[in-house]
Amino acid sequence: MADIALFDRDAVLAAVSPAAAIELVRDGFVRYASGEWAMPPKVYLDAPPNGDFRAMPARGGGLAILKWVTSFPHNSARGLPVVDGAIFVSDAESGAMRAVVNAQAVTALRTGAVAAVAAQELAREDARTVGIVGCGVHGSWAARCLAAAEYGPGVCYDPDPERAGALAGELGWEAGVLDDVLECDVVTCVTPGDEPVVRASDLHAGMHLSMLGADAAGKAEAEIDAVTRCALFCDEWEQASHGGELTGAIRAGRVKREDVTELGAVMTGAAPGRPSDDAVTLFDSTGLAIQDLAICHALLEGATGGGPHRTVAL
Repeated sequence: MADIALFDRDAVLAAVSPAAAIELVRDGFVRYASGEWAMPPKVYLDAPPNGDFRAMPARGGGLAILKWVTSFPHNSARGLPVVDGAIFVSDAESGAMRAVVNAQAVTALRTGAVAAVAAQELAREDARTVGIVGCGVHGSWAARCLAAAEYGPGVCYDPDPERAGALAGELGWEAGVLDDVLECDVVTCVTPGDEPVVRASDLHAGMHLSMLGADAAGKAEAEIDAVTRCALFCDEWEQASHGGELTGAIRAGRVKREDVTELGAVMTGAAPGRPSDDAVTLFDSTGLAIQDLAICHALLEGATGGGPHRTVAL
């Protein structure tokens, strides 16, 4: 029987700090862009009217993973998690199971980390102020990771003022209205994507937008006119073109493949990043399995040194 390492939510968050997650996600982008790691697009299994299930495989660095995870946006109203599931980690050479990892914690960490990585790569060098639209689980981790990357002071906005206030209090930031957030240098949107929160009239020279909430077809956090006024970047074209912030503009014929640069290409020097100080940059994050894989590598490496986890024989 093989001993399988088990990482629950607390074990994941104890093992990987926001600062560490930023560097891990950065490394995952580079390895994928350079062809060292492999990842097919995620597979969606719709579960109407509640949400969808997603299967996300990736392989690299001696490990292979399959992330089985949900996106049930209306679960929060029922007191249930929007994101739930597990990541199954195998040895890429033998196929032996190595670990089962809580998907909620890994998703929160890598979602937050990618907001910081995108800002580091695409925001102006002098950008400091940061705004968060949506202060739920993933918005909170985006704020923590941006703070770990030394962005701030920040402004938090959420339709629930208490939630915005709690996050602002934790980080020493401020709670404000949406207009306050949109005046910041770096704006990160982490909403359900049911309706746009950024309009063309909200854009100002030099700002950077990270759109994290529109992670499936039909979702959008920015109106199409706003999207088309930006220098556009994404995490991975195949996913972004079919189920991300850019999808609406693509389907309307207003954005083409040549208009969008993958973030990994910027990080490896294969493509330019921000075109000018006055440009408005927009990064579309759909969530990549290579980001999850990068976190899992750290968990398994930490486990060999006695890091927080349990084991079970299967």
